Amino acid sequence: MAALKELTLDTFDETIASATPTLVDFWAPWCGPCRALSPVVEEIAGEMAGTINVAKCNVDDNQDLAMRFHVMSIPTLVLFKNGQEIGRTVGAMPKVRLFEEIKRNL
Repeated sequence: MAALKELTLDTFDETIASATPTLVDFWAPWCGPCRALSPVVEEIAGEMAGTINVAKCNVDDNQDLAMRFHVMSIPTLVLFKNGQEIGRTVGAMPKVRLFEEIKRNL
């Protein structure tokens, strides 16, 4: 599967401004639960292509974005639409639960 878009301070606002909902995975390479959730996020991206966009934001490289969106624990997944947060989950979870959370917020 193709790598997900890595967001930076320069690309973040433009990406989440989309009318198509965008799921952002706030993560860090040293985070075990983040690494465990990463394949699930990639599967969701493939299965929901055309319905949502999916991107990643490394909190170590983008601390300003993590603070701006009050990311206190990782992994944190935030669903945006038109630049506004419409859903949030914190922590690793099974694919079925993540899929249900996303659908619930669409």
